[in-house]
Amino acid sequence: MSDAPPTQDTVRRLLDALLPDGGQLDVGPVAEGGEHSTWWVGTRYVLRLALGAPSSARQRREIRLRDLVRQHVGIAVPASLASGEWASGRTYTLDTRLQGASGDVVDVTAAGEEDLAGLLGGLREVPAARAEALGLVRTPPRSLDMLRREAARSAELLGRDGEFEPARLAQLAAQAAAQLAPQPGAVVVHHDLKGEHLTVTPDGRVRGVLDWTDAVLGDPAEDIAGLSIAVGARAAVRAATLAGYGPRASLRGLWLARCDTLVRLGERLHGTDDSPVPLLRTQLERAWEAILLELVTELADKDPEAG
Repeated sequence: MSDAPPTQDTVRRLLDALLPDGGQLDVGPVAEGGEHSTWWVGTRYVLRLALGAPSSARQRREIRLRDLVRQHVGIAVPASLASGEWASGRTYTLDTRLQGASGDVVDVTAAGEEDLAGLLGGLREVPAARAEALGLVRTPPRSLDMLRREAARSAELLGRDGEFEPARLAQLAAQAAAQLAPQPGAVVVHHDLKGEHLTVTPDGRVRGVLDWTDAVLGDPAEDIAGLSIAVGARAAVRAATLAGYGPRASLRGLWLARCDTLVRLGERLHGTDDSPVPLLRTQLERAWEAILLELVTELADKDPEAG
């Protein structure tokens, strides 16, 4: 089969077959590269075309997973109006376009934090066995101590650049990292809750969650970490607390985010990463917001969510 990426003509021919008015709708690319080619279709639809066999397999799984999680999370999840193959072995899905703008450009309010709490709590209620039957893999929790060591190296480099004060990372000593080990059990984790995957309305409400292709069964602290980077540490921890997560899970998610942002900015400035520097600096600032929970020095053996 041809490996050529889809063109606007390819998209229009596909839309002509899918929608009665497909030929009259405005069509424009949202993003190119990566695993998908994504297109706006009028004001109501989004067309996502997988660019290879692995991404096509993940897209098929994503469509089924969205139908499962939609019953639990209380936030809009894109619905597939049509799906199939746009070329041999390469899939597409024509999705509803969700209300709101990217969470990277609109701040989340207290009401939005409640929306995020509904998301985190709802994902915990999704039956793990059903998600696993759809193809979600179980992913072991990351070692916070190993990540801490990697972040320390980045912090030293960033300190020389004037980007970060390395002493701030000393709050996460080896003993603290050990105390924030993950609790037993795995839940459905979106695993990519960055700002661009949240749709937020002008009043600060979180109305939808996009792109479920990276979802796994794993450590819920990963989604708390994602929210810390997307909407800030304070909002993320408040949402996690409203969702019923205790201090251990919230602090684990916070420190995962803080270490990740140091590693990513360090890799961008001293490695091969090509992510936008302003975005990485903003994410670092969000994750390192000071919160009162950091002052907790002793944690119960078990958080409420662990039973």
